[in-house]
Amino acid sequence: MSKKTLVYILLAVLVAVLIFTFFGLAVISLPAATPTAEPAALPAATNTPGPPSPPPSSIQGILWQWTSLTNKTSGTTTPVSSPENYTITFNSDGTLAGKADCNNFSGSYSQENGFTIQLGASTMASCGEDSLDQQYLTLLGSVAAGGPDGAGGLALETAGGEQRMLFMNGGAAPD
Repeated sequence: MSKKTLVYILLAVLVAVLIFTFFGLAVISLPAATPTAEPAALPAATNTPGPPSPPPSSIQGILWQWTSLTNKTSGTTTPVSSPENYTITFNSDGTLAGKADCNNFSGSYSQENGFTIQLGASTMASCGEDSLDQQYLTLLGSVAAGGPDGAGGLALETAGGEQRMLFMNGGAAPD
């Protein structure tokens, strides 16, 4: 391979990395909507040595079950008839796992600059006409804000709070 060809290849890779970085940062820096519920107050700091404990409002390690979807524009709230079939668990390492009816999925999440979910691998079985699996996965992929709802549940919202998903605590996540 000639030096000229090698230089062109390296320049093409550099341009691709710069474009990816630019668009990646543009997406990350978009303003995010905030949930309407007030977060729980954190306890006062103490001088007791030892490992820090997670805040009481932590969403990690819980099997969250999707219970309803509220559309801001229409003002309608639609209950989810089988919350146990639509779950999500947030892990302390930034990964997540869940169930979308008859399918399982994994991915990652971030609570920096709003709340984002990046869906990863998923099984792709057909769950039937009445399944909400595709709607659920689409909504999760569009989450822009989220956190505890102030009543022991979890609220996740798309940009501008247009769609608000509510989840109930289904207990400790399985190991």
